[in-house]
Amino acid sequence: MYIAPGDYVVCPGHGVGQVLSMEERAAGQVIAIFYSVKLISNGAKILVPQSNRGAIRPLMKPEEVEQVFEVLSDKTIEIDRSTWNRRHREYLIKINTGSLTEVADVLRQVLLIRIGKKLSYGEKKIMDLCRDLIVKEVALTTGNQEEDVARRIDASF
Repeated sequence: MYIAPGDYVVCPGHGVGQVLSMEERAAGQVIAIFYSVKLISNGAKILVPQSNRGAIRPLMKPEEVEQVFEVLSDKTIEIDRSTWNRRHREYLIKINTGSLTEVADVLRQVLLIRIGKKLSYGEKKIMDLCRDLIVKEVALTTGNQEEDVARRIDASF
């Protein structure tokens, strides 16, 4: 996987960003190479070690986009009735995998819970995070406007 300055990448748990540069930094006696990435959602700049393969990934391929919407449209799943703390831990594990289909699964679960009850503050934050992660990556991958992607997500529910 070759990532160059100017490429868009996904930083699991943070969202989509653009690689600004590659930098060498010394950590004690070791010199490491880092990607300098500017996150699209909030403009924050983060350094990601090049050696950490799971820390960033390229954007999904256009043919993978439909898998995300298939996950969102599948309403046949059993709603998890465990405590919020347990669900929250499981949601964060899925979000931090970096897989957009896992993020879509979390969003689907929270949206299905929303049908039956009012969401807590934490559930709303997870819902907003997942929705934003999906909207940004799908919009960049397909070239569609973020509003169009958001409408398509909303249409799933």
